[in-house]
Amino acid sequence: MTLLIVFAVMSLVAVGFAILPLYRQKRALTPLIGSAVVFVVALSSGLYYYQGQPDLKSAAAALPELADIVGDLAARLESNPGDLNGWKMLGRSYMTMGNYAGAVDAFERAVELESAQDAQTLVSLGEALLASTSTAIDGRIASMFENALALDPNNPQALFYGGIGAFNRNDKDMAADRWERLLALNPPAEIQGILQQRIAEWRGEAAPPVQSTAPAPSAAPGPVESPRAVVTAAISLTDAAAASLPAEATVFVIARDPNQPVPPIAVARRRLSELPAAVPLGDRESMVPGRSLSGFAEFELIARVSVSGQPGAQPGDWFGSQLVKPAENSRIELSIRQQVP
Repeated sequence: MTLLIVFAVMSLVAVGFAILPLYRQKRALTPLIGSAVVFVVALSSGLYYYQGQPDLKSAAAALPELADIVGDLAARLESNPGDLNGWKMLGRSYMTMGNYAGAVDAFERAVELESAQDAQTLVSLGEALLASTSTAIDGRIASMFENALALDPNNPQALFYGGIGAFNRNDKDMAADRWERLLALNPPAEIQGILQQRIAEWRGEAAPPVQSTAPAPSAAPGPVESPRAVVTAAISLTDAAAASLPAEATVFVIARDPNQPVPPIAVARRRLSELPAAVPLGDRESMVPGRSLSGFAEFELIARVSVSGQPGAQPGDWFGSQLVKPAENSRIELSIRQQVP
């Protein structure tokens, strides 16, 4: 249960920063806000699907083509419709691909197979419905989170969305109660301040001051390394790469096991405009609960610029890779200099 909470709260950090300022203005989930919701599963759970495919190519392509794999999975499920885990994987993968209607169908099949008795599957269906409709949390969408909370009162995602749903019904006390329960699960500091401010607002109290989570200024110049980092990579790119890429392109920094390239061990994300930059990777960026970066004596580190913004490699993307042994050298230089054909 603890690992599930950590996994969900990591996602809520992104949701908190992306959604709450927009939601406070709109009081409804617009397409932009819906896109932010999708990020809850878009990178992490989608890549998690790749587990168990060690024969896929590594290095140059960075990640296999998701569409082909998902197509094979969907075809297998047609002949084996009772595969519960398969429907869940298909739903997560469709979320990654932006096929939200397909994700809804897949999670509905999973909910049916479980007789609507699994809280996390109900949450997943609620998130897929949100992404597919971009509406407020009410009606059927709200019922998914309410039913999830009835089964598991401490499900972090259900508490988060359930709080917004209660606020939509003008039940500010219930909204505050749910987010206070979420706070009691000890989420990271990045989201605690956001939760506390909204709770105070709903309670009609003075909002607490926002606590800065930035590190204290260093006495000496130079990059500040996160104490939790297993490796810190100084990411740069060649002039040729920089000239052919848009500044708003997404950079994925991926650590993976050379003997089992997928799923990745850990992933960080930056904008191309931020490079050159020192990017730390540690256990907080781990993709699969129980599979921590600090547990690997050796791993491959890839920095890939995605023009499409998707985790799967596409022609025209640029990348660089290096084998890392953190016990020998936890600070490396990695240049993005090759193009995906």
